[in-house]
Amino acid sequence: MTETETETDTAQEPDTSPAETETETGPAEDSLVTQGDVAADYLEALLDIADLDGDIVIDVENDRASVAIVEAEPGELSTLVGDDGEVLNALQDLTRLAVARETGNRSRLMLDIAGFREAQRERLRQIGSDAVNEAKETQQAVRLAAMNSFERKVIHDVAADAGLSSESEGSEPNRYVVISISE
Repeated sequence: MTETETETDTAQEPDTSPAETETETGPAEDSLVTQGDVAADYLEALLDIADLDGDIVIDVENDRASVAIVEAEPGELSTLVGDDGEVLNALQDLTRLAVARETGNRSRLMLDIAGFREAQRERLRQIGSDAVNEAKETQQAVRLAAMNSFERKVIHDVAADAGLSSESEGSEPNRYVVISISE
């Protein structure tokens, strides 16, 4: 969904009070759209400073603002991703801070650049699916390698979708997921 489409969709919704737009699971969608708009402005300025081209796509997914920068030319934004997503993670943190400064609210915004996170999400879904199958076949708990919070969240979602239990164990930076048969 483009920034323009998001604004159009929001404008077509009936007027409601803030209390009516709040959900039990998180902030109102209007607030998330605002976070996406602020993030897009911040990232557009960054792209201009770095003299890089990319299209910015704003969406709301899983009660979070989601912003993606899509490459105009393959490989052009690889410096903004960095090795193993290190630069992307730093840019996400900076973007969240910019949004928090502008809106006055903490942001859980997710940033993707050049499809890096989506590719990572697909790889993790496969790892989670393999672990789910192993747990079902062996009827034993399966412990995965240490992962960051984003990676663990994807694995927890895969386990939940398969009807299995999962929990994170250990302490940062060595937290890992254990998938087990629900009792």
